[in-house]
Amino acid sequence: MSTPDSITAAAILPLVGGPANVLTVAHCMTRLRLGLRDGGLVDEAGLRALPAVLGLVADDGSYQIVLGPGTVARVTPAFEALLAPAPAPLAPPGTEPATAPATAPGAEAGAEAATAAGRLALRGAELKASRTRRNATPLKLFLRRIADVFVPLIPALIGCGVIAGLNGLLINLGVLRGLTPALTAIAAGFMALIAVFVGLNTAKVFGGTPVLGGAVASVVVYAGVAKVTVLGVTLAPGQGGVLGALAAALLGTYVEKWCRRWVPPALDVLVTPTLTVLLTGLVTLYALMYAAGELSAAIGTAAAWLLSTAGALAGLVLGALFLPLVMLGLHQALIPIHTTLIEQQGYTVLLPVLAMAGAGQVGAALAVYVRLRHDTSLRTTIRSALPAGLLGVGEPLIYGVSLPLGRPFVTACAGGAAGGAFIGFFSMLGDRVGSTAIGPSGVALFPLLSGNRGLAVTAAIYAGGLLTGYAVGFAATYFFGLGDALRNGPDGGLDRDTGGTSPARRSEQAAV
Repeated sequence: MSTPDSITAAAILPLVGGPANVLTVAHCMTRLRLGLRDGGLVDEAGLRALPAVLGLVADDGSYQIVLGPGTVARVTPAFEALLAPAPAPLAPPGTEPATAPATAPGAEAGAEAATAAGRLALRGAELKASRTRRNATPLKLFLRRIADVFVPLIPALIGCGVIAGLNGLLINLGVLRGLTPALTAIAAGFMALIAVFVGLNTAKVFGGTPVLGGAVASVVVYAGVAKVTVLGVTLAPGQGGVLGALAAALLGTYVEKWCRRWVPPALDVLVTPTLTVLLTGLVTLYALMYAAGELSAAIGTAAAWLLSTAGALAGLVLGALFLPLVMLGLHQALIPIHTTLIEQQGYTVLLPVLAMAGAGQVGAALAVYVRLRHDTSLRTTIRSALPAGLLGVGEPLIYGVSLPLGRPFVTACAGGAAGGAFIGFFSMLGDRVGSTAIGPSGVALFPLLSGNRGLAVTAAIYAGGLLTGYAVGFAATYFFGLGDALRNGPDGGLDRDTGGTSPARRSEQAAV
């Protein structure tokens, strides 16, 4: 029986070049990530026309289709099932074998809908393509691969973070004291072994054997390292944290590849794993753990200093720049920093500041909704994307509203800057606002909040930052962000020369 998710998967497949063009399939919180043989076979207009597709992001590493939280987790297995070769049915004697349909179900509907792609959607695609070409540098491509290491860990980080927040609340209230030790163990278990998961994913992303990456990374958290002395200093279990595990697994991957080039095939199964673990393990103990530990400490010190001494300015800059990072898909490269801060301090003080960018985006979208009151199609787009925006998922509003329109994207960044400056100002006063996990933002971040002045004060400061971001994003967009759109007229920019659908209507069909 077909479901909406299977129909969406079937419609996407022919528009990305069919099964033969798909090399890899993965997903993060909001995006279906495809490795393709030939990106030129992608029908971007057809993809944008599908109701479930909220946006597209292309880079040299993957082709990413934004479907939103929840939806992407259901569509991905349905998409993978379409790639699995199905056994051909046996034909009755004397009959010709049945031929397979030329296109997957939903392809015809996707092709028809492709003709409805609007000018705004095409403009957004051109902007993204241009930025992708300019940003396809080796460093940024490497950062995207680092992000791929940590993205699969986000669900566990969220779950454990929420449980940790609930446990802290119960402890503060002094209730259910018999349950809190169990909740502590549940919340802390994953974080205690996160280095192993980082090692597994690092080896997988960089082309090594995952279990070997996990093996060398496990050295970082092994209790026995307390007996190892380096330069007169005794190592501590967990020293270097996720950064040490990442470096160890990355080194192990290169050692493994080096071994496989010269070890005879008959000895490979014995020699390669042994040398990989031995050589990498020794380097990890006598160099990487110490160096990564120093780097981790420096990150914690720098974050605390930045927000305590230049909090308002730092918050303004971080809040303003985060939306462009999201648009380019580079925001995931910050995950190792967030994770390091959570390991050290119990929460990351950067995430609440960066979350203000989403607040500015929501405010900008509301201003577009209010000012373009006669453009029912664009207002429909905003109504569809706004709930996700309030919960911190910014891609639908970015790719469906602000980026294609142009100027509202800039005014949304202004709202994020204002909200970030608000939280940074209170950090200068000594009121730290942090998150016990990464992943959610917006309103969804409230269950994960933590700080040094109690939950009530922390939540109040964060709420004030959100309201500031909403207000400034709205005001900046209302007064300065819609000049071109308003000049198109109250009909939303109807193409009077052709009598066709208005650009806003076609944008709505393409982006929602």
